Amino acid sequence: MSDKKARIGIIGAGTVARDNQIPAFLKCDEAEVIAVFDRHIERAQALCQRYGIPKAYSVLEELLNDEDIDCVSICTGNVSHESLVIAAAKAGKNILCEKPMAISVQEAENMKKAVEESGVTFMMAFVNRFRQESIIISELLEQQRFGQIYHARCGWVRRRGTPSGWFTDKSKSGGGAVLDIGVHVIDLTWYLMGRPRPVSVSGVTHRQIGAYETRSVKGWAAAGAKNGVFDNEEAATALIRFENGASMSVDISWAINGKEEKMFSKIYGTRGGASFRPIEIYGEENGFLTDTVPVLVPEDSWQPAFERETAHFAHCVLTGEKPMPSLDDGLTVQRMLNAIYDSAALGREVQL
Repeated sequence: MSDKKARIGIIGAGTVARDNQIPAFLKCDEAEVIAVFDRHIERAQALCQRYGIPKAYSVLEELLNDEDIDCVSICTGNVSHESLVIAAAKAGKNILCEKPMAISVQEAENMKKAVEESGVTFMMAFVNRFRQESIIISELLEQQRFGQIYHARCGWVRRRGTPSGWFTDKSKSGGGAVLDIGVHVIDLTWYLMGRPRPVSVSGVTHRQIGAYETRSVKGWAAAGAKNGVFDNEEAATALIRFENGASMSVDISWAINGKEEKMFSKIYGTRGGASFRPIEIYGEENGFLTDTVPVLVPEDSWQPAFERETAHFAHCVLTGEKPMPSLDDGLTVQRMLNAIYDSAALGREVQL
């Protein structure tokens, strides 16, 4: 690219695009946002006006045929990821795809095939890999500070934190809490474990509380109309086994009658361990057990991680380097996510 910038077309004008992806790309020296697409043209135009983006589209083919655009950032609902990635790959556009990769393993495999045939750069938007804490722990992992990672615990437990809109409608989301917030902690923890190959999953899902109203706590609404459908799981638990003998336990809920636990990830190794948030490194020195807390620049929001994520994507597009959250990573995580549903439906452990 002569101007040394990745030229981005944003697909979907919802919350992630508005509050995270576009502001992050606008801070990236190696990227330029050219256009926004949304089926509702007024939403695309509103973002263009807000951020000074030159082009708004309501017809996908027009954006994909725009020669000024080299890359797309897919910020739409889960069920559209497969068709959008395949269309973008066939159009020769490099792709940043929001989590989860798809709603099924078959869809993810179809996406992988299209991307590999086209030769475009594809990156999963696994934003938690770009938090300061993740970067530090992954560097220590590479230095063998933890020894062999043999177990991990992770989760995200909301007492009352169920999103509305398309999230609770399986026909539009493909799944509930597992695909929405479970993907965050499962990918992050698997990454911090060194990405061992998963071999089996035992999972259970629950839908007991459903839609709720309280006087003090309200959920948040996704963009788009509410249709009142709630046929997704609101909570899940799973045990994932890996080829190297390691294991991961997972607890996830949108709503549960218990104490809230913010997103957490903990890894346990033969020489040491670590906790993601708050970050703490567990080790031994001079015969004493030690708990070490790195001093970090305060980051109260997700936005710095989105900025690192988009900068990494643009850099990979310009240099040809393989993105860190790769196509194969997206497919492997998808296998674990869908295995939780399969195990829950069958009432037994499933093999991968």
